[in-house]
Amino acid sequence: MTPADPVPPAGPAPSAGPAPSADWALLDKHTTGPLLRPGDGGFRDSSAAFNERWAHRAPAAVLRAADAADVLRAVDWARDHGVPIVPRGGGHSYAGHCVNSGLVVDLRALDAIAVDPATARVAVGGGVLTGALYAALRPYGLALPLGNGAGVGIAGLALGGGSAATSRRFGLTADTLRSTTLATAAGTVLTCDAEQNADLYWACRGGGGGNFGINLELTFQAVAAPAASTCVLLWEGARALEVLCAVQQLMLTAPEETSLRLGVARTGGRTLVSTVGLHLGPAAELRELLAPAFAAGAPLRAEIADRDFWDAMDHLQHETSGGAFAVRTHFAARPLPPEALAAALAHLAAAPPSGNSDGCGLALFGWGGAINRVDPAATAFVHRDAQYLVSLDTSWLPGEDPAPHLAHLAGLDHLIAPHATGGAYLNFTDPDLRSWRSAYYGANYPRLVATKRRHDPDGLFAFPQSIGS
Repeated sequence: MTPADPVPPAGPAPSAGPAPSADWALLDKHTTGPLLRPGDGGFRDSSAAFNERWAHRAPAAVLRAADAADVLRAVDWARDHGVPIVPRGGGHSYAGHCVNSGLVVDLRALDAIAVDPATARVAVGGGVLTGALYAALRPYGLALPLGNGAGVGIAGLALGGGSAATSRRFGLTADTLRSTTLATAAGTVLTCDAEQNADLYWACRGGGGGNFGINLELTFQAVAAPAASTCVLLWEGARALEVLCAVQQLMLTAPEETSLRLGVARTGGRTLVSTVGLHLGPAAELRELLAPAFAAGAPLRAEIADRDFWDAMDHLQHETSGGAFAVRTHFAARPLPPEALAAALAHLAAAPPSGNSDGCGLALFGWGGAINRVDPAATAFVHRDAQYLVSLDTSWLPGEDPAPHLAHLAGLDHLIAPHATGGAYLNFTDPDLRSWRSAYYGANYPRLVATKRRHDPDGLFAFPQSIGS
């Protein structure tokens, strides 16, 4: 245990596998949804890790829960049989934490969405995916900060914080959560909001999914969807340093209605710099705001357009192309200095070759605005003073040796980390992060451990990097 992570574990460490006496037939008998074992049709679809770095992992069984009653029966059975249990929504955990060696509870059938247009409250099942929620909100003209991946589970997104292109204006996904219904380790169902089970409500806004129970339903506060415009700008690597410096400064001074993602990637022996953004206002305003970026170098491609809000969300959708990958994140309060960026560009140019078209790269997401107006202790999500989220990544194809790619990522991190404020983004989970307790949760970690001890004293919900482990 490092000095940065001083809190002792709560409950036992994650089990290495299901107890030999596990009576799977008993679980199957008392649940409605299918119980899938290795070799059954649909087993892999409900258990394979999104990040193929963890393709070797497989549970002993998957329960495709038909309803909340199935979830509760699975929790009781797993507790009684000493079998590790983990919920799975969209299955996008970067570290593969939605797959264990015991029982995976696939929540995708818990997909109900109820919109109350009078209050703009939206209640969703624990298995709802972001794309489905976007589609359900559109007829009502309502918006939530929902990220950029249609296949991502809304529960996992919200429970880990949840950053979106609209977050500088509307806050994190977690900031819009008004209540959640939780299946606990004791097999009970608790409603968690500002008045009932407030400790769990606090913990579920940034404490991470799967730590305190299984979220059966979540209710969010939506807002009216505004008009929008988008931009996509692309530069050759020759102007990379000038563009990176200019756009970083632009991100710092832009109004909170504007959110930009600045990226530099090395793919196919070519370095490209990109700026992708959303402006909750007309394209003419966005073009004017982007003037410093154009002044830094004429882009290869420049698309700036007015869009309906929902068309803008569709335009910004991004799905990782697959394969195996690793990500390291930091938060930063100031622009990365030119010397660090120059060193990072040189390092990216020397990246090991890979068959994965995503290659390797560095990205900065605009932070600040409404995100920073929340007190760090008001929710479990503690990172409320950052102006940028810095993401470093590398990828490779299954079958390729990951060692050179991971070493390259570590080298890039060594160049960037001294210029960050510390901390890491829980939803871009990094299984190689040593001081994850302080990096993800900061000063909020002891309170999260205390909440864990109250509601899951025996550590039923446990996985690598789970609260208290």
